[in-house]
Amino acid sequence: MLSYLAAALPEDTSAPARLLALQCALRMNSTMHVRLPQGVLRSLRLEPAAKPWRELENALWLRTTPPIAGNEIAAELLDVTLLGQTPARPDRRQAADWALRAGSPSTAGTIGPLPQLGSVYLTSHTPQDSASGLAEIDQMARACGTPSTELPSTLEQLAATGLLASWRVWDSGDLQWTLACGTALRVDDRQQSSA
Repeated sequence: MLSYLAAALPEDTSAPARLLALQCALRMNSTMHVRLPQGVLRSLRLEPAAKPWRELENALWLRTTPPIAGNEIAAELLDVTLLGQTPARPDRRQAADWALRAGSPSTAGTIGPLPQLGSVYLTSHTPQDSASGLAEIDQMARACGTPSTELPSTLEQLAATGLLASWRVWDSGDLQWTLACGTALRVDDRQQSSA
């Protein structure tokens, strides 16, 4: 889903809007509607921020709708290709919950949308049987909606908070990292591939 959003959203889409888009895409129903409880937004540290919603509306990716309950925000997703990108709804909901935990400030060890999104990216791209991962730095930058020159400071922040044991960018442009012991959220293959 992170790869899909990297391609579907405008390049300058901010990290808060990408975190919100990830949760919307994973929690949508078969009619492309989503209702996000205020608790989810608080967990992402996005509540009551209206800017990410406006940003996604301006990108014509979603349209907010009147909520059914007062403790939620509702939207209709407008990108019909999203239906072909996602697994079954139960798997997406599990992946949404996993992504929420992987990007939470208590897991990422920090508050801020870019480190939270970076935490989700690194954890979801770490093989299940290993604590180490490898990806192109440009891919992570696109998925996080940030210039690749800003990622080293984010990676340093994640290392300082204890999520990463180490990281390195090779001359080839490959990013190699190792999650710190005990920080990886283990998920089954369906949930990991969905996130």
